[in-house]
Parts: sequence; C-alpha cells; structure tokens
Amino acid sequence: MKILLGAINAKYIHSNLAVYSLRANLGQYKDFVTLKEYTINNKREDVIQSIYLEKPEVLALSCYIWNIEFIKGILPDLKRLLPDMDIWLGGPEVSYLPEKFLRENSYVKGILRGEGEVTFRELVSFYVDKNQDLTNICGLTYREEEIFNTGERELLDMDTLVFAYEDLEDFKNRIIYYESSRGCPYSCSYCLSSVDKSVRFRSLELVEKELKFFINNKVPQVKFVDRTFNCSHKHAMGIFKIIEKYDNGITNFHFEISADILNQEELEFLGTLRPGLVQLEIGVQSVNEKTISAIHRKMKFEKLKENVLSIKSHGNIHQHLDLIAGLPFEDYRSFANSFDEVYALRPEQLQLGFLKVLKGAYIYDEQQEYGILYSENPPFEVLKTNWLSYDEIIELKQVEEMVEVYYNSAQFTRTMELLLKFFESPFQMYETLGKYYKEKGLFQLNHARMARYDILLEFVKKRILTQVPEELQQETTHCFKESLLYDLYLRENLKNRPIWAESQENYKDKIRLFYKKEAVEKQYLANYEKTEEKQLYRMTHLEVFQFQVQQNFEKQETAILFDYENRSPLTHEARTIQIEEF
Repeated sequence: MKILLGAINAKYIHSNLAVYSLRANLGQYKDFVTLKEYTINNKREDVIQSIYLEKPEVLALSCYIWNIEFIKGILPDLKRLLPDMDIWLGGPEVSYLPEKFLRENSYVKGILRGEGEVTFRELVSFYVDKNQDLTNICGLTYREEEIFNTGERELLDMDTLVFAYEDLEDFKNRIIYYESSRGCPYSCSYCLSSVDKSVRFRSLELVEKELKFFINNKVPQVKFVDRTFNCSHKHAMGIFKIIEKYDNGITNFHFEISADILNQEELEFLGTLRPGLVQLEIGVQSVNEKTISAIHRKMKFEKLKENVLSIKSHGNIHQHLDLIAGLPFEDYRSFANSFDEVYALRPEQLQLGFLKVLKGAYIYDEQQEYGILYSENPPFEVLKTNWLSYDEIIELKQVEEMVEVYYNSAQFTRTMELLLKFFESPFQMYETLGKYYKEKGLFQLNHARMARYDILLEFVKKRILTQVPEELQQETTHCFKESLLYDLYLRENLKNRPIWAESQENYKDKIRLFYKKEAVEKQYLANYEKTEEKQLYRMTHLEVFQFQVQQNFEKQETAILFDYENRSPLTHEARTIQIEEF
C-alpha cells in the first residue's frame, strides 16, 4: 500500500505544518505514507508527472484559498491516469461545505474535516489493515453509492500530538511554522478561527523542548500560527521567557497578537529582548467603532495605540499592523481615516488587505445583509459593499501597491517623511501617488529598484514643485534628491551614484583626510580595529548633505558616515554617525 500526502504551497520559502503534523502522528503507519511538497509556481504538468511516477494508491492533499484552483486543475488528469487511486482532501477550503464539493468534483473520494491527525491515522489504517469500516472514522465526508458524513470528531488534547519536525534538512532557507495552541476566544466574522472558540494549549514543558530544538539548529525564523497568541497571559509570558532564555542571537520568532490586551508585565519584558528576536503581527482591521462591532470584534484602539507605541519606544521589535478594506460600515473616507490612524504609529510594516469571504466564516452568511459582492474565484476577495464601490476598491488597490513599494520596502523611509509635509494626510499622499502611476501607465510594469527612485523624483517635480514658490523650487528639489540619496545609502554602499545626485567633488580632500585620520584613531569606527585607510573607504561611505536629512530637513551642512558592518536587525539599515567636526 502506497499513500502520498502532498502540500502545494504558495511559495518555496513556505512549508506546510498540517501535512508534517499528519505524518508525524501516524504512529505504526508512518512508513506507508510518502510526503511531498510543491508550490503553485510549479508547472501543473510537472506536478502531475511527479505524483504519477509515485504511483500512489491513495492521494491526500491539503486545500487552501491559495492552492484550490491549482489542485482542481491537476486532479482530473491524475484520476484519469490513475483510475484506481482514491483522492482525499482536507483543509479549510473543502471542509465547510464538503457534500457540495463532492457533488461538484466526482473524482474526489472524500474529505477530512477539522483536525486531521487522528482522522488521517485511522484512514491510513483503513487502507493498510483493510479491516475497518469508513463509517467508524469520525470526521469524514465521503462517497460510496451516496455521500456519507461520519459526524464530528472531539477536539484533540494538544499534548497528545507528536512534534511535527524530526529532521530540519528539508527546511533550509524556509520558514518553520509552529503551533502552541489551537482555537481562538474571539468571534471575528471574517475569520475561520472564530468557529472554534475552545482554545487549547500545548504544555510549556513540551513547548520549551521543541523550541530548543529549533534554536539549537539555528533556524532563521519560527512563525507561530496560534491565532491570538497572547489570549493567555501565563502561556504567552512562559514562551517569551523560553525564547529569551535560549536566545542564540540568530533565530527570530513571529507571533500574531492582540496588542490591546498586552499587560504591563508583557510590555516591560518585551522591551528587554534582543533586537530582532521577536516580531509581532497585529490585526487592527479598522478604527471605525461601528465596523468593529459589526464584525463581532473586541478591540480598544486607544489601548492598542498606547501599547504599539510603548513597544516601538524600545526599538527592538518589528511590528506588522493589518487593515482590511471592505468591512461593513467602512466607506472610502472611513477607511482613509483608519489608514491615517494606523500610519501615525509608524509600524515597520503596514498591510492593506481586502476582505475575503470564506466559506465557514460568519461573514459568509451575512454577505446579503451588507451587500457584499465578492469574486467567485479564490481568494474570494470583496468587489463591492453597501459602503464601497468597485471603483473605490480599484483606487484602494492602487494605494495598496504604493504602500508596498514606498513604505513596506523600507527603501524610502526619510523621503516619504519629507513628502508627507506636502499632503494633508498619509492616505492622500499614497492615493495621489497611485493616481500618478495610473496616469503614467506605470502599474503592471517590472521596475528596477533604481527606477522607483527616479519615478518618485519625477513625481516630486510634476506634483510637488507646483505647490512651492518659484524661488524655493530649486532648493526643494535639492532637498528631495538628498533625501533619496540618504535612503539609498542606508541600504547599500553604492558603486555608482545616481545621475541626479549632487557632486561631492568639493569635499573630496576633506573626505580623504577624514579616512586617513580615522584609520589611526578609530574615533567613529572602533569595530574596524585592524582595517586600513583604503579598506575603511571601501567598506563605509561618508556623504556631505546640505540638509538635515535625518531630522527636520532644514538647510544645514551635515556629514554622515554609513557603517555597513553594523546594521539594524529590524530594518537592515546601515548604522549612521553624524560627524560633528567635519
């Protein structure tokens, strides 16, 4: 008996915790199951060939919004090539209306609903031992002459689950996913986790042992998939203390949290952690109180804001804040207000997402009440609502792309702060940028990184200088050029200066003298102890600016040294030193 358990991920860097957990919990049946992973970027014919060459008698695949169309595209051909092969599917994209899915897809034998570790083990036992009736396996919907449903399986005790990872050889350069709890105490209407309110935790003793395994193997990132990681103060603090205790200086831990329920002990402890050890993903979604109430969400924005700013003050934790467009009672202006409120917190990442209407979530049943029209194809994204037209969705998509390019890339940090001075709000700035891109036909083009700087400078000339008195236009342009140049040097020691950058010829001798002196005294570059003058010059960069690009952009000559051997663990920006005596 040969059973193939497969995952089709969104990207190579991702791994699929579900299938690894299914396989780890097979017990005596483990050797009967082969595990293979693919991505949606693979050619369909290549995946078909790979599965066909395994000649499985049973194929089991995990289904999500990002891979369901890919899976539907390969299974009919696989069934024709291997007509005796039984196909079983699991995962959220097939679990909530399983009978309907089976009626529409006759090549599928059945569906595993809910938690699958025990259900899958019993299903494998059915095929291997050939001595059990499918009707005795809870958690299945399957076809014989008709479609059968075997009822619900009891929720699992987290401590009974076998650790999903044995050997990390297959996970080099990939994100490791880990769960220390299942379920969520909240009822957010757009989220499938709201269906299971029974939160169950893995004991801290087991979690400590498993996290030590990752840390000892110097895994770059462990991403917790717990839906609201800090819903239990005791559990969250226990894990924070574990990762602090065994910190190897390399491994980073990612948590999804509710920032407004962080307490003082958690905030103070987070402030003591190594920069880069922890990153937090925080779902704000909206600051419109009527919207928050309609989606059954509990969130106190003022408390969230206070806690986010408290975390930010320590400069040691990367924060990723999320917004969702298309929620009930959130029109274009209301969303713009939500955007501005969250942008004011200056998170390291600001995710502008769009409502996805998922089968099984409460919003799926409320779509008519709120006039929600959404795409019939995955990821089932909102097209319009009673408050938001499709034209406005298109404009928000443009804003989203501008935020990705000019904010989340962290390549234009100071320039966007300077640009904001010419707009009434952050939203208006990105909205105007989006309209400029559309007008110039710049969307859907693959721009080189340097081209983004050129485009932004051209935007300034065409859209900003018209607001500036003529006698100040040259100075304003110069300031923007220096801000862009500063942003460039923060990221890399450029071999070639942009053509729009002002010449440093007048400072050539002073720069040479600085490095000659620094090679002896090491006043600013103490960590380059055995580095000679020429090497210092090549490994760092000294730029003389005519404006205070790090502070208020006022006109004042400022010499800044960029140290590329010492970078921020949060942003990867070079350390900068202002040379006062230059």
